[in-house]
Amino acid sequence: MPYSEDEIGIVKEIFLARSTDAEIHEKGQDGGTATTLLSVALAEGIIDGVVETKMDDDKIPRGFIARKRKELLACAGVSYEPSPVLEALNRLSKDSTEKVGIVGLPCQVTCVSKMKTCPPKNMVNIDNVKLVIGLFCNWTLAHGFHQFLQEHFDISQAIKFDIPHHPAHVFDVYTKSGKKSVELDEIGKYINKACSFCFDMTAEFADISVGSGRAMFKGWNTVIVRTKVGAELMDISKTNHVLETQPISIESVTNLKRAALNKKKRALNNIIAKTGNTKDLLYLGLSQNLADKLLEMGN
Repeated sequence: MPYSEDEIGIVKEIFLARSTDAEIHEKGQDGGTATTLLSVALAEGIIDGVVETKMDDDKIPRGFIARKRKELLACAGVSYEPSPVLEALNRLSKDSTEKVGIVGLPCQVTCVSKMKTCPPKNMVNIDNVKLVIGLFCNWTLAHGFHQFLQEHFDISQAIKFDIPHHPAHVFDVYTKSGKKSVELDEIGKYINKACSFCFDMTAEFADISVGSGRAMFKGWNTVIVRTKVGAELMDISKTNHVLETQPISIESVTNLKRAALNKKKRALNNIIAKTGNTKDLLYLGLSQNLADKLLEMGN
């Protein structure tokens, strides 16, 4: 399936949500919506396990398959470092019949979509992937960032990482004894260079995409329901009263679309600068008309 012409992809519904589960809300990022949805999917038998990211004792993100609520809660939160999450999927036997869900960044969600379009041979049966939850992302931190963390924080005591929205301009590390911060300018040099060629901010090929509610709605998530599978899971979650929802403002949607469009335009311009050819857009598979339209939008 190609990219949609809309800045944020196919949208069945878009709204704000947060978990009503106190434990998930405490451990999760923002409103804990992604963890709640995955917890419901496990409890309802929609999936048997979740291909997730889990930080080890050194706070290095690793691929992990959570099959119980306790394991799912241990994966809550974000690290801002890239995780080889799909490596955990590829560890499953090609003969496995286990139904799995995946939660990942837009680049990882795109990989899953490509695997479904062109199934890999002698590997996990991609048809066993029954649910994909995507996370909004502008960039990840790599190439020395973990060493930076070790030098500036006692990360063995870290329980949560966060980058709060404007007007804050910091990277926060939470420990049991409190919070410490560094200016974002100090970590900008660790942004993964590959992210400058990434076209997708909102995980457009997911069943449900989840991001923050931004500063106006701290403690909430922005949620985009994209597919029938996603809509059915959301309906169950609302019926079971494990998620609280509210409408999202037109202003918030406009701002989200503007941010997503800006990321697309940056990626296209960077790819064109790299290839020296406006028609050579590498892996994107865009029509020339759509590429031209995106580059002209907002000008």
